[in-house]
Amino acid sequence: MSMDSISSRTRKPRLRTPVATDGAAVWELVRTCKPLDENSMYCNLIQVEHFAKTCVVAELDGEIVGWISAHMIPDTDELFVWQVAVGPAARGLGLAKKMLLELIERDACIDATLLKTTITRDNDASWALFKSFARKIGGDLADKPHFERHAHFVGRHATEHMVAITLPERDSLARAA
Repeated sequence: MSMDSISSRTRKPRLRTPVATDGAAVWELVRTCKPLDENSMYCNLIQVEHFAKTCVVAELDGEIVGWISAHMIPDTDELFVWQVAVGPAARGLGLAKKMLLELIERDACIDATLLKTTITRDNDASWALFKSFARKIGGDLADKPHFERHAHFVGRHATEHMVAITLPERDSLARAA
């Protein structure tokens, strides 16, 4: 194990709300986190500016090493997590779960009773993260096919399963963290 790996494991990433100038760094981070779908840099700029209250960046030594893009689904009490990215410098720190906890504790997410995300069947890392997160907060996890390979992606992408996790009341959440 390199000294850089050891030292990054002893430092604590700083979690914060993104700002517009983070857009390019977020775009670069996502590009290093296969198999995440790459969006345009403009898309990430819009996310960090328009959806800042429901997105999270993690910094380590001034570098963005973690990202969650999310939004409240209009006219519902559901929080949709679009992407979770953790760069190589921050892997093994439990950062993804910490960012999810940070996100659901935010005032912008106070009305959320469900966290939703979509995951392809073969994305073992995402399944492990969201199952572990559900256990941590005491939430129930359910899934079903949502965006289907042939009906929605004309055969060009694997079926995305809609994962739904019940979120605890805010006072219960504090005990889970």
